[in-house]
Amino acid sequence: MDLHNHQQHDPAGVSAAVAAGHPHAHHGQREKTTATWAMAAAATLHCLTGCAIGEVLGMVIGTSLGLHNAATVVLSIALAFVFGYGLTMRGVLRAGVGVRTALKVALAADTISIAVMELLDNAFMVAVPGAMDAGLTSLLFWAALAASLLVAFLLTTPINRWLISRGKGHAVVHHYHHAH
Repeated sequence: MDLHNHQQHDPAGVSAAVAAGHPHAHHGQREKTTATWAMAAAATLHCLTGCAIGEVLGMVIGTSLGLHNAATVVLSIALAFVFGYGLTMRGVLRAGVGVRTALKVALAADTISIAVMELLDNAFMVAVPGAMDAGLTSLLFWAALAASLLVAFLLTTPINRWLISRGKGHAVVHHYHHAH
C-alpha cells in the first residue's frame, strides 16, 4: 500500500507509516487531525487500562512482599509499560501486522501517555501519607491507588488530545484498530 492510499483511510497515516517503518514516510512528517475530547478520553482510557493493570499488580506485589517503596514504584512502572504496550499490540496484531511492526506502533502510540500517567499516579501514591505502607487490607491503600489513577486520567487526557491533534500518540494506532 502506498502512503497516499494509507492516508485516505487514516487521518494519522504518516504517523502510522513512520511507526511501521514505511519506506515512503520520511522527514518526521505528521498530518494533523481533529482531536475531540471524546477521542482523547477514549485514548486515555485505553492507555489507563494497561497502566492500571500493571500499576495495581506492581503495588500489590511490592506491598505484599514488603518491598521498599522505591522498588514497589519501579515494579509498578515496569508492569504498567508491559501491560500498556501489550494491550495496544494485541489490537494491532489482530489487524494482521507482524510483531515488530506492532511493537513499533505501540511504542509510538503509548510511550508519552504511559510515562505521564506513571509519573502522576506514582507521585500521588508516594505523596499520600502512609498509602504505600498501609497494606493490602487498608482502605487508605486502595483509595489512594484509585485516586491516583483518576488523577492520572484527568491530567493525561489533555496531553493525549494535543498528541492526537498532531497525528501522534494514539492517532498512530487508529488505522490498526479500524482495520480489523
